[in-house]
Amino acid sequence: MHHHFIINKPYGYLSQFIYELKRKKKLLGELHNFPAGTMAIGRLDEDSEGLLLLTTDGKVSEQIRSKKVEKEYYVQVDGVITQEAIETLKSGVEIGFEGGKYMTRKCDAQLIHDAPDFGPRAKKIRDDRHGPSTWASITVREGKFRQVRKMTAAVGFPTLRLVRVRIGNVHLQQLKAGEVIEVDGFSVEK
Repeated sequence: MHHHFIINKPYGYLSQFIYELKRKKKLLGELHNFPAGTMAIGRLDEDSEGLLLLTTDGKVSEQIRSKKVEKEYYVQVDGVITQEAIETLKSGVEIGFEGGKYMTRKCDAQLIHDAPDFGPRAKKIRDDRHGPSTWASITVREGKFRQVRKMTAAVGFPTLRLVRVRIGNVHLQQLKAGEVIEVDGFSVEK
């Protein structure tokens, strides 16, 4: 029987269970006593937070990582993001990838007028003395290395905080940072 989990990955954790380099890192196994063979479906880098799905079923992992499934991120960016920048994000931007250039696919992007309340982050984000920041929602169907961060930087608004809030039909909802719930499975298709 397979096991499936929904977690809110906190800032500062790696999306993995084993780290073989010498520097000490926080790993997912510190959040819960997961069964053997549990794997993260996709990744969130160490500086990113939010929705992460885990499973012991490799077929489910492959299905969810496909380009058919949307992944939505809320990003806090440096500065007051313009509608022009949002439109550019929607149509695709050129980012660096694996030593070359990559044009991102069309995506959904929009300004978030009321800042979401994700609670404080483990490492403080700079405050308003350093200038304003705004939130946007970016929904992609691909996932290149640090793609969303590179996209916002490409339009002149570097990411200060990134939180994944949705994978397909699975939402972060009110899960607190570090919270883990076991579920019967994932319904990600629309």
